[in-house]
Amino acid sequence: MNSWPNEHFPCYYFSLSKLQMFFFIKGYFLFSHSCLDRYLNMGNLLKVLTCTDLEQGPNFFLDFENAQPTESEKEIYNQVNVVLKDAEGILEDLQSYRGAGHEIREAIQHPADEKLQEKAWGAVVPLVGKLKKFYEFSQRLEAALRGLLGALTSTPYSPTQHLEREQALAKQFAEILHFTLRFDELKMTNPAIQNDFSYYRRTLSRMRINNVPAEGENEVNNELANRMSLFYAEATPMLKTLSDATTKFVSENKNLPIENTTDCLSTMASVCRVMLETPEYRSRFTNEETVSFCLRVMVGVIILYDHVHPVGAFAKTSKIDMKGCIKVLKDQPPNSVEGLLNALRYTTKHLNDETTSKQIKSMLQ
Repeated sequence: MNSWPNEHFPCYYFSLSKLQMFFFIKGYFLFSHSCLDRYLNMGNLLKVLTCTDLEQGPNFFLDFENAQPTESEKEIYNQVNVVLKDAEGILEDLQSYRGAGHEIREAIQHPADEKLQEKAWGAVVPLVGKLKKFYEFSQRLEAALRGLLGALTSTPYSPTQHLEREQALAKQFAEILHFTLRFDELKMTNPAIQNDFSYYRRTLSRMRINNVPAEGENEVNNELANRMSLFYAEATPMLKTLSDATTKFVSENKNLPIENTTDCLSTMASVCRVMLETPEYRSRFTNEETVSFCLRVMVGVIILYDHVHPVGAFAKTSKIDMKGCIKVLKDQPPNSVEGLLNALRYTTKHLNDETTSKQIKSMLQ
């Protein structure tokens, strides 16, 4: 074999062991131009971990911790940021939600005691105000998601190019998914939410029949109460909201190929999986919470992909490596990911299809 021609490729030589995209044939360095161009030009945005001529799916390092918007991203970024800045407060309110179970039980057990009825009503009304706040936030989150999808799937760039160029928007997309799964995890473990709202609706109906003025009815009228009831009846209401929003985005933007949206989702799933399963890149996380952040985002985009793609995330033709993603989840401490595994088991659309392999079904049992 001839010696390495350093004078022709001085800037590439040092990185050969990392890129692993070369062949020595009679002393010449052969490589994928598109892959190398991406590697050299994306700077601090994304780093290619692997790039082959075979379509194995994009593998990037995406800096969820430090991404900042470029000038072209700022308009959408600022709009979404107005919504996201309230997300942590919503989660804190939900986490501290204790319900009015005691007051409701007392009122039901002593229906003739007006003081107990008033006490229960007085306890429930402010709680329903909180539930209204959560529901209204879901509508704001839906609008923010649709704005991000519009930016990350628009022509002329491919979804992968968008993620390379608009990393701060990709981070916001991830933050929406992270919030969504955290919200739904908290909601599923708090039966007081539906109990309180059911009592509120029953009492409101009885007051209306008896022509009794109802404090709080102006806060949540009957029409809004119906919509909220449907929202809280879902096991994972925020995920359902985002799934519906993504499906609606696809149906309303027929000028965009559906692949633009599904490729955006599958790319994000691949990004998260690779970062989690590759020690070199996982070690770059400076915050311990980034691991759980990546896990939730990965599961969130899988669920959205499964609801939007015609054959779903579990079929052989899926661009998401489901076996790899499930393995990453199962490699974590079990108590930290059971909720995420349950989300894949119970909130996806195509898991039980005949096209889903027995191995994937077995992995999720």
